[in-house]
Amino acid sequence: MPIAAPKPCRHPSCSALVSDGSGYCIAHKRDRNANRYAGDNRGSRHKRGYGTAWDKVRRYVLTRDGGLCQPCIKMGRVTEAKQVDHIMQKSEGGTDDESNLQAICVACHKTKTAREASHGRGVSKV
Repeated sequence: MPIAAPKPCRHPSCSALVSDGSGYCIAHKRDRNANRYAGDNRGSRHKRGYGTAWDKVRRYVLTRDGGLCQPCIKMGRVTEAKQVDHIMQKSEGGTDDESNLQAICVACHKTKTAREASHGRGVSKV
């Protein structure tokens, strides 16, 4: 069986060549496992409350809102919604009640999440 050509280490800014198939040089092999489990402290989606019941509510909200992004509609645009968002985030006291949920497109959801995260850190955005 032929040997594969060496490839650069996957660690950012490392130029060491790796030929063992792991993707990381000896100095960065530990990062391989660290990156794989970085989000484990959040728990699974079920442990965070996004199990079968959430899937049903999510489908209902997307149907209720006609599959359209509600923030985009308020701005006069028509965009397909792929996600469901908590209008008042759970960390601020929001609930999974249907009245606190809205259909939202990926772009609006990313923008809203970033705005809420910067607000939570006390960073002011102009």
